[in-house]
Parts: sequence; C-alpha cells; structure tokens
Amino acid sequence: MSDDDVARAKNGVKVELLTSVDLGPDFPGLGGRELRMRRVTLEPGAVFGPVHDHKGRPGTVYVLQGTITDHRDGIATEYGPGVGWPEDRDTVHWLENRGSVPAVEISVDIAGDE
Repeated sequence: MSDDDVARAKNGVKVELLTSVDLGPDFPGLGGRELRMRRVTLEPGAVFGPVHDHKGRPGTVYVLQGTITDHRDGIATEYGPGVGWPEDRDTVHWLENRGSVPAVEISVDIAGDE
C-alpha cells in the first residue's frame, strides 16, 4: 500500500478516551491544551491513517497487545508489546496492523487548539 493509498484510508480502528487533564490552570500559556490518555485498538488488517504529523501534539505510545507497524520516512518499523514510539514535531506517519490478532496501544499526548 502506498502512502497515497493510506492518505485516504482509515478502517478497523477504535479510539477510546480514557482520561484527560486540562493543562491551562497549572501551566500559564497552555489554556485550551490537555494531556490525554487514549486506548487505540487496530483490528487485523486495520489502517490508522491518513498520513499525519504531530506538530503541536507530542506524545508517546505503549503497545499492550499485538504488533503495530509504524510507517515513516519510507521505513516500516514493527512494535510489539512494550514501549512503542515517540511522536514529536518531526513525526509524519501512519499505522497498520499486519497481524492476525487485534493490536492495542495506549497513547498519551498533549492535544487541543489544533
């Protein structure tokens, strides 16, 4: 699948907000921003697209179950249970589950004012 194909695809993905914290009251200048934790489930064959960046939305991922393939800079990297990947201002990527079981990740990021 090319990056162009992925840019149009998103299927088999469930995103659940687990919790969030408003950062504005504790950090001047961060009004409208929140620290959030989400559970993302990718069914077998799922694609989490489109290709997207993380400018202004840094985060990190921990894989609970299965294997998630992270595509960036023309390189596909597989992450299995354990520490996943960082998402910083230079991250431009898309994800997929090439496996035969659901893949589940916990994503923690700063979001808002997007």
